[in-house]
Amino acid sequence: MQKIALTEITAVELRDRLASGALSAESLAGMYLELIAAREPQVQAWQWLDAEFVLAEARKLDQRRQSGAPIGPLHGLPIAVKDVIDTAGIPTENGTVLDAGRVPADDAELIGRLKAAGALIMGKTVTAELAFLHPGKTRNPVNPEHTPGGSSSGSAAAVAAGMVPLAVGTQTGGSIIRPAAYCGTVGFKPTFGCISRTGVLKQSPSLDTIGVFARTVEDAGLLADVLFGHDLVDTATIPRPFPRLLATASSEVPAKPVFAFVRTPFWDQAEPEMQQALEELVDFLGEQCFEVPLDGMFADSAAARQRINIAEMAKNFHHYEKRGVEALSSEMRAAMDAGNKVPARDYLSALDLPAILDSGLNEVFERCDAILTPATTGAAPATLDSTGNSIFNGLWTLCGNPCVTLPVFDSENGLPMGVQLVGRRFQDGRLLRTARWLSDRIANPDGS
Repeated sequence: MQKIALTEITAVELRDRLASGALSAESLAGMYLELIAAREPQVQAWQWLDAEFVLAEARKLDQRRQSGAPIGPLHGLPIAVKDVIDTAGIPTENGTVLDAGRVPADDAELIGRLKAAGALIMGKTVTAELAFLHPGKTRNPVNPEHTPGGSSSGSAAAVAAGMVPLAVGTQTGGSIIRPAAYCGTVGFKPTFGCISRTGVLKQSPSLDTIGVFARTVEDAGLLADVLFGHDLVDTATIPRPFPRLLATASSEVPAKPVFAFVRTPFWDQAEPEMQQALEELVDFLGEQCFEVPLDGMFADSAAARQRINIAEMAKNFHHYEKRGVEALSSEMRAAMDAGNKVPARDYLSALDLPAILDSGLNEVFERCDAILTPATTGAAPATLDSTGNSIFNGLWTLCGNPCVTLPVFDSENGLPMGVQLVGRRFQDGRLLRTARWLSDRIANPDGS
C-alpha cells in the first residue's frame, strides 16, 4: 500500500480512509512505528511501546472491519495514552519508581471507551512524576534543549513529532494547555466533569481533568466525542446530553465570533514577545474583540488553586510517602509538606472561590463567544529541569472552564507559542467551533 504523509493528513481523514478500507489499521500502525523509530531517540516521548503488540492489535481491527461487523468512530486510529491512566495488562507506572512494574488488572473508564470506539492503543507516554512538577525524560520535539512542558509531556511531544495523530493527557494546573503550546499542537481541556477519571491517577479530585492533543481542532473534537459521558463511579461527572463536538467544531459559525481579550491579573508574568503577539492578534480581530479586566478576587485564583492542589495531593499521595518518601523528588516532598500544613479553613475557602468567580465570568460570556488569553508566559524555556510556568492556565482549571490552545505564534528563536481560548462551562462544542474559525481566519487572513 502506498505510503502517505502522516504529518500532512488529519485524524479525521485517516478515520475515513480506515473506515472505507482504503487504508488498513496494520499498515497505518506500521507507518507510525517507523516515524517513532526515527524520532523517539531524540524526543523520548514513550514510557511503554511494544511494536509487535501494536501490530497484532491492528490486525484484529482489520479482521473486524473485513468481517462486516460494526466499527466504531475511531476504528484503527492510533492513540497515545499518558502513563497515569490505567491500561489492563499494560504497565502504568505514574512517573515514579514507586510504581515501577505496576500492571493494572482493569482499564480506566476512558480506555474502555476508546477500545469500544475501535481505537488502537499505541502505547503509554511519559508523564512528570505523579503528574506534578518533576520532569520526565521527554524533550521538546522542536528543540530538544527546551522543555516540552508537563505534566503531559510525552502525549504533547508524540503528537507534535508526528509519532501519533491523537493523544490523551490530564490537567490539574496547566498540564494539557502548556505542553501543547510549547510543542506546537492543539490542546483541548474540556469542562470539568465531562470525561470520567475512574482508573486515572487521583492527585486533586477537585481539579483533575482529562484532555486531548491533536493537530487540528476538528481532530480534538473527534477524540473528545468518544470520551465525553457520565460515569456512576466518578461523581464529578453528571448525567447530561453532551455536545456533538466534531460536528459542531466543523460547522459554520452562525455569525462572526466575538472575543474578550483578558490579560488576567498575571499579565506582567508574560514575556514581551507573548504580550506583543496577543496585542497584535487583538488588533487583527478589530471590532470582533474587546478587552475585559479581571481583577479583584481573580487575583486570588492562583493561590487558591495551589492550596486545593497541594492539600488534596497530600491526602491522595500519602501512601507513596509511607512507601518510600526518599524515592520522591524534592518538588514532590516540598509540595506534600506544604499540603499537610494547609488549614481546613483556607482549604474550604479556596473550594468556595470558583462559584464566586464563575458569576463574574458568566457576565463576560454574555458578551462574547470566547475569552482570548495567553496559553503560556512565552515559548518553552531552555531547560529540562522544569516544565514551565502554568500561571495562565490555573484560573481556568480552578473554575472548570473548557480551554483550547492553538499554535498560531512563533517566538523569535523559532519555537511555537499558543493562544488560549476559554469558553463557558459546558459549551465545549461552541468553544471548539470558535477555535476552528479563529485558526482558519489566521491561516487565511484575506479570506481566500
